Amino acid sequence: MKKTIMAISSSLLLGGIATAQKIAFEEYNLDNGLHVILHQDNSAPVVITSVMYHVGSKDENPSKTGFAHFFEHLLFEGTQNIKRGEWFNIVTANGGVNNANTSDDRTYYYEVFPSNNLELALWMESERLMHPIINQIGVDTQKEVIKEEKNSRYDNQPYGRIIEAVKKNLFINHPYRWTTIGSTEHLNSAKLEDFKAFNEKFYVPNNAVLVVAGDFEKKQAKEWIQNYFGPIKKGEKIVREKFIEKPITETIKATHIDPNIQIPMLVTAYRTPSMKTREARALDFISSYLSDGKSSKLYKKIVDEKKKALQIGAVSFNQEDYGMYIVYGLPMTNYASEDLLKEIDEEIVKIQTDLISERDFQKILNQFENQYVNENSNVEGIAENLAKYYLLHGDVNLINNDINIYNSITREEIRDAAKKYLNTNQRLILNYIPTPQKNEN
Repeated sequence: MKKTIMAISSSLLLGGIATAQKIAFEEYNLDNGLHVILHQDNSAPVVITSVMYHVGSKDENPSKTGFAHFFEHLLFEGTQNIKRGEWFNIVTANGGVNNANTSDDRTYYYEVFPSNNLELALWMESERLMHPIINQIGVDTQKEVIKEEKNSRYDNQPYGRIIEAVKKNLFINHPYRWTTIGSTEHLNSAKLEDFKAFNEKFYVPNNAVLVVAGDFEKKQAKEWIQNYFGPIKKGEKIVREKFIEKPITETIKATHIDPNIQIPMLVTAYRTPSMKTREARALDFISSYLSDGKSSKLYKKIVDEKKKALQIGAVSFNQEDYGMYIVYGLPMTNYASEDLLKEIDEEIVKIQTDLISERDFQKILNQFENQYVNENSNVEGIAENLAKYYLLHGDVNLINNDINIYNSITREEIRDAAKKYLNTNQRLILNYIPTPQKNEN
């Protein structure tokens, strides 16, 4: 009874925080199509300027993959008014930090500065958009950077190619079938004109959202935004092809050999719906229920109690068009991947058959509310979420309402999502193994 009261109190507290933490923002468009979102928070003398472009690896030519990630690097090379190699020096000299990242669906650049450097940040981002220098020396330099990144993070990293192996087997038509980092061979064979064409098509104001968040004065910020971004020419309208995947009706079986590992890994993967759907959110609940922490069902059963696995996990990859639901495990000595799969399937069948308990349901709700609070606890997180909800969801106010959607998910919806998407004939079973040893006679 005492634990129940504590759980209820915790839930009310988290709910109160989530409600009280409503994010205020203002949004508008420039004439060139650039969408602008302003979030003013004068509690600390810091301002974040970020631009998210609606271009990711899914927008690439199948014979020229890796371009979006390549541009994440290339657009730091310099502009007509920022000399090559000076970008990071300018940021550091003015007390700032900056970075960028790329996904299948978008590319995100941001600067964090003391608030008195907002104009500098806006000028730099407008320079990246208006006056990028795309030349052979920059392209050649970044090719080497990407090659090293691919070698260290993927090709030579134990279990580093799991996502690559899953994607190429789970998707047939959709560009999600290749990885964000793409192919080194494609980048090496690409010509300078290919990179210029990619930039001209996707890095345009009408394919981007600018977010300013933190300590600033709105009237002045709007003037600077108009001065620096207003003159940028609007790009051609981007027509995106819609790729449809046929439902998986028979188990896909595949093997990937990783020379960097000694212990085989069981990997199962299901294709799931767009992150915009309620069903994707229900699958997030299932992921948390199965493998979030040492008290989760899979960890407690397979690792802690039965000691059949060194590691077990389930994760939902939420994406704009389709998602991936991946369950994985490292078997202990004397156990095989099939043993783990049997245990995993038993737990999924339970979710498909019975409603999860009220106690477990409330625990998951608490976890999601805590995550929501943490993500929006600083202006950096708020800036990225504002951009994401606009660009990928089409609704900025989801920064305030998304948690309400999670709170409205029922136990019945969780069961139904498992029944609809997590069946044995709808998945990939990937045997991820070390290099087989040769028999010595």
